[in-house]
Amino acid sequence: MDPVVPTPVADQLFGQVQIELDHEGGTLRVSGEGLPTVEIRRSPDTEVATHVPIGTRGPARLTLLVDGVEETLRPAKGFLSRRSYRVEVVSATRDCRYVLVPNSSDTSRLRRDKRRLGVFTSTGDGKDSAVWENGERRSTAAPEPYDAAVGYALAAAYGTGAEPMWHEALDAVTELWP
Repeated sequence: MDPVVPTPVADQLFGQVQIELDHEGGTLRVSGEGLPTVEIRRSPDTEVATHVPIGTRGPARLTLLVDGVEETLRPAKGFLSRRSYRVEVVSATRDCRYVLVPNSSDTSRLRRDKRRLGVFTSTGDGKDSAVWENGERRSTAAPEPYDAAVGYALAAAYGTGAEPMWHEALDAVTELWP
């Protein structure tokens, strides 16, 4: 995977969002007018997984900074179920928890403290998009700039979507079939 040049995204609520993903160097930067700057950095001595845009799902090998303040990043290992591909951020600054979890083969839903914020699509090359909830239902929340910056960073760093467990199991069985 080649380093990606800065990729602008036109967000429906937050305007121009700039995503800079460098797979080789292990860095990601998300910025935009009115958005906090989010950076994810991979440790230099990390063995790089080519199927993960940021290069690893190992939480000890990653640092997440939001406007220079370190937050806790917890990517799950990713195996059979969609939920196993979730990525969590515990924000001490905002006193909340974010979760980006696949909800289809192409998209992932962003939640803040169990309230839906929006759905992200990312191809893993810095080209991301978001469809935001409007916050009118009890299970949704109106997104804020901090939410958008964190959501774009997680989607760009890990990609979005995952196949359902039955599909993965079927693939595993057909691999074994002579």
